[in-house]
Amino acid sequence: MIVWINGAFGAGKTATARELIDLIPNSTLFDPEVIGGALAHLLPPKRLAEVGDFQDLPIWRRLVIDTAAAMLADLGGTLVVPMTLLRQEYRDEIFGGLAARRIAVRHLLLAPAETILRSRIAGREAPPDGELRVRQWAYDHLEPYRAALASWLTADAHPVDTGALTPYEAAVRIADAVASGLAAPCDIVQTPEPTTETLAAGVLLFDDQDRVLLVDPTYKPGWEFPGGVVEPGEAPARAGMREVAEETGLRLAEVPRLLVVDWESPAPPGYGGLRLLFDGGRLAPAEAGSLLLPGPELRAWRFVTEEEAAELLPPVRYERLRWALRARERGAALYLEAGVPQG
Repeated sequence: MIVWINGAFGAGKTATARELIDLIPNSTLFDPEVIGGALAHLLPPKRLAEVGDFQDLPIWRRLVIDTAAAMLADLGGTLVVPMTLLRQEYRDEIFGGLAARRIAVRHLLLAPAETILRSRIAGREAPPDGELRVRQWAYDHLEPYRAALASWLTADAHPVDTGALTPYEAAVRIADAVASGLAAPCDIVQTPEPTTETLAAGVLLFDDQDRVLLVDPTYKPGWEFPGGVVEPGEAPARAGMREVAEETGLRLAEVPRLLVVDWESPAPPGYGGLRLLFDGGRLAPAEAGSLLLPGPELRAWRFVTEEEAAELLPPVRYERLRWALRARERGAALYLEAGVPQG
């Protein structure tokens, strides 16, 4: 498993993590900061200049997942990870990627009062040439930390008030919370990563204004259509119906009509495969109002126009939607390759 120690800069994550590995048998420290340091040498300066934080780089998030999984495969036991995560979508992507590898994550939050955080930041040691920059960086992240606390972080992680605790005392609290189950594994969907091409079925659902339903899954980044991978021996349309029920709570009474078959080419690390979109029809206002609130499967959902979908979906996925809407208008299914009609 992984014990992920979250918190603002100055909360004492690294010092606590170093104490914790002596309290949890067969545990190892993994600090994702080393991934950021490596990327500073691996990526072109132009790419690094495009982001203000290593966490904004998709490659950083994927390498954190892959490195943690590789370390556990080699060492076994428990990884203790001291790392600030303030954006829920990054937490979902990383924890979802770990869940896909059947790695449980216990999420702990070191949460001293902000006055204590500010005091610690002011007294924090830093290299002379970077002292002001490092401290300002920490101060700048207090506002995002407050926003995360108010929106999702407190409910997601097990909090530990470390304002009056030494790093060792904080580590004892965490070890006890993990051992007792008080800090339970995160409730996130486990979706094994594909090892070959896959067949996936999505279902388009519409409201009374003919806007299409998009969902924001917790286990991967970006907006999507309700749906998922077709399981072995499962009919694609039935798979779409099953996924709609699991994700949204809606149970379709009829088998949806096929709109498009789209071949998605492999793009490492993805394998590609066939992507089908079906027409789930128009929902009555009462049905649209009964959609499940965000939970383990979904971070959010919304009905959007075609123009709004263009802002939310990746280009190929948007093209798939665009042609599915044309097929719906014409009453005839279309065959696509990478979002482009063929024949």
